[in-house]
Amino acid sequence: MNSSRRSFLRKSAFGLGAIAIASPALQSLAAAKYKKLVGIQLYSIREDMKIDPMGSLTKLAEMGYKYVEHANYVNHKFYGWSAQEFKKRLDDLGLKMPSGHTVMGKPHWDDSKKDFTDLWKKTVEDAATCGQEFVISPSIDMGIRKDKNLLLKYMDIFNKSGELCQKSGMKFGYHNHDFEFSEKLEGELLYDIMLNNTDPKLVTQQLDIGNMINGGGVPGEILKKWPGRFVSMHVKDEVPSAAGHEKFESTILGKGSGQIDVLALVKLGDKLGGTKHFIIEQESYQGLKAMDCVKEDLQIMSNWGYK
Repeated sequence: MNSSRRSFLRKSAFGLGAIAIASPALQSLAAAKYKKLVGIQLYSIREDMKIDPMGSLTKLAEMGYKYVEHANYVNHKFYGWSAQEFKKRLDDLGLKMPSGHTVMGKPHWDDSKKDFTDLWKKTVEDAATCGQEFVISPSIDMGIRKDKNLLLKYMDIFNKSGELCQKSGMKFGYHNHDFEFSEKLEGELLYDIMLNNTDPKLVTQQLDIGNMINGGGVPGEILKKWPGRFVSMHVKDEVPSAAGHEKFESTILGKGSGQIDVLALVKLGDKLGGTKHFIIEQESYQGLKAMDCVKEDLQIMSNWGYK
């Protein structure tokens, strides 16, 4: 990324800090119900969770984490445990799980019945058992996002999923990657299509500021364009990718290469985006141990005043 691009991204983050919220009603959607918290996406320590999930969760609790977000729900189990078993293990460690990631797609909707399949209904039921506030789909099938009519159909299904989640006191959400900011359908950016066609009362957005810049999106501009829509944020810092399959990869907070000003965006999400859940996610470690990285990430968030 050239210096002018970096400068633009930094200015976008800082410049929006003084902007008044365009719609207090949208802000209240987030503020009325959800309390502010700092958590960790368990994908950050995915290899540790594969080897020793209970030991890994114990280490997180000892570091001072109080909230986790899952990224492993397979055959109706979280990291090999049923919803009831996983909830007990979290409770025993003083941990809560306000959100979790499960992709919602074609296997979850029955066109003939115009209803969700038992697979998705069970997913929502298990999320409620674990005490989640958000059921978040962290991507969307490529086949869906390449066809505008199909994408619009699934945005309606997203709204219906919001209605289903509401029955259990939860909310449905979507977590962006990079393609939403680099792909268009009929000249319209994918992310604009998605937010224009989902009801903020039913579908929240989890803003991943690291994924976004890989697709060319500017987090500060998105927060300005859609105020109050981002109850949750994946907090990341970025450096140029060593692997080369993406432009950037995540690193310890505050140690990035200037592509984004993380603290400015966290404050902007707090003020403008309606953000209440700040979820740390670090997927790359530059030769360090994942556990050491997430321990430092939590300390940095605390130093910034987010605990």
